[in-house]
Amino acid sequence: MKRPLILVTNDDSVYSKGVSELINLARPFGDVLVVAPDRARSAQSSALTVTRPLLYEELRREEGVRVISCTGTPTDCVKLAFSLQLPEVNRKPDIVLSGINHGANSSINVIYSGTMGAAIEGALHRVPSIGFSLCDHSPQADFSHTLPFFREIIEYVLEQKLPQGVCLNVNAPMGAIKGIKVCRQAPGLWSNEFMASQTPFKRNCFWLTGSFTNEEPQAMDTDEWALSNGYISVQPVQTDLTDYKLLTTLKF
Repeated sequence: MKRPLILVTNDDSVYSKGVSELINLARPFGDVLVVAPDRARSAQSSALTVTRPLLYEELRREEGVRVISCTGTPTDCVKLAFSLQLPEVNRKPDIVLSGINHGANSSINVIYSGTMGAAIEGALHRVPSIGFSLCDHSPQADFSHTLPFFREIIEYVLEQKLPQGVCLNVNAPMGAIKGIKVCRQAPGLWSNEFMASQTPFKRNCFWLTGSFTNEEPQAMDTDEWALSNGYISVQPVQTDLTDYKLLTTLKF
């Protein structure tokens, strides 16, 4: 039997430490195809490039690993890999691994995350998909303490699969890890999101900033609680956004 083809992507760029760690983590499980953005494309969600062509470049090829850089978004990268139009990519991936992101994608951040946008796109292509993130924005973040747990999650998904239209949002805290908790998304919001400033040419501008508020800080079944208490959070994310409860009562 053929080894699984594992698509690796991210939103911090093909050159980030996180994607290198994920490549090394994925290699024992199958052949690795990396298609990732050529520069940081954080907070792109499921954005697509529609007004310019996508450029790509093969950066590395060795036994079991091929690395391709793409000028598009994380979702573009996944779509491109599944299109079978890249030279010598003649089979579709069996699983999508996105990350390891430098910074958490818990709570409402799952909506904005390019890492999770790529994982969601994988789920839309009917293959098991996982987004991995670490609560550390440093370019030289230490991922070593997370790898045994991430390996366990990959093993589980390869063996057990996931329901159609579902992917996993996996976030790890900094420091010692107590274990893994399957969680719901914590309700939260961002406020004070822009800081007014001026360009060197005296034009008014705004920088995206903001502060996050967890609206259920005491709830012990959320991803935010898990991360705050030393656990890796695993949140199942579904692509069907229908509110089925409201569907039965909404009348016009």
